[in-house]
Amino acid sequence: MNAAELDALLRQFLVDGKLSKSERTTLTGWVQKNVTTDQQRSVARGQVFDAGRTAVADPAAALVLTFIEDVLKVVVPAHPGSAAEEPDSVAVFSPGDACLGRIIHRLTACRQSADICVFTITDNRISDAIHTAYRRGVKVRIITDNDKAEDLGSDIPKFIATGIPLVVDRTPFHMHHKFAIFDRARLLNGSYNWTRGAAEQNMENIVDTADPTLVAAFQKEFDAIWKKLS
Repeated sequence: MNAAELDALLRQFLVDGKLSKSERTTLTGWVQKNVTTDQQRSVARGQVFDAGRTAVADPAAALVLTFIEDVLKVVVPAHPGSAAEEPDSVAVFSPGDACLGRIIHRLTACRQSADICVFTITDNRISDAIHTAYRRGVKVRIITDNDKAEDLGSDIPKFIATGIPLVVDRTPFHMHHKFAIFDRARLLNGSYNWTRGAAEQNMENIVDTADPTLVAAFQKEFDAIWKKLS
């Protein structure tokens, strides 16, 4: 699924606050081409609400959009007639948009917290989703490594400027992890750095799991690293 393409379309459509006939046709074509699974439908729906929250200036209005999104997950689930449930664990691979889509999906779906521990973050599509989550009230924390934090194209300075809590490993060694925990209930972990190269060129992987033992183990490690580097 081309998440960046949908984001660009939504920004364009939101300029006048209306969905014209031609825009509806364009959007329908994009959906037919890109949305073939319930997971992709969930990601796309989340992007629509995130775009709306970004467009409104009133924080109260943004909260109303979050409320509507949560209600729709109950009233209109991904599987008609049943609760919209995701598998406990799933593996996705790159090159391609599967890993990128999985990361954006988790950032869009989380409500309370996003603890991100990743060696390098340069993909603006992911960075935009992190900023959007932070703006809607998600408690975001980021751990990264100094070897890549100051590289050209790194999005770490943007997070610092925004005020997102962040710590950097400045030891002679590397904080080489690539994992994230969402709402202390869901874990993403794998070889995938959060970069365009990982999406477009590299053979990488991400495991997305709700296994409570794994989530607890990685949360404990995140908290330990955060305390050590703070």
